[in-house]
Amino acid sequence: MTTSAADEEILKSYALLARCYITKPVDFSQVAKLVRWIEDWLLVVVTVPK
Repeated sequence: MTTSAADEEILKSYALLARCYITKPVDFSQVAKLVRWIEDWLLVVVTVPK
């Protein structure tokens, strides 16, 4: 998670095999909301091999 939305940074991240690129909001309440969403996504939606 980063504050940069620069195309160069995004392309570099994916070239280094990032699974996703998330731009961090500057407002703390939005950051907290995003972290909760990521937590839900990882613990509820994503299935990993056992």
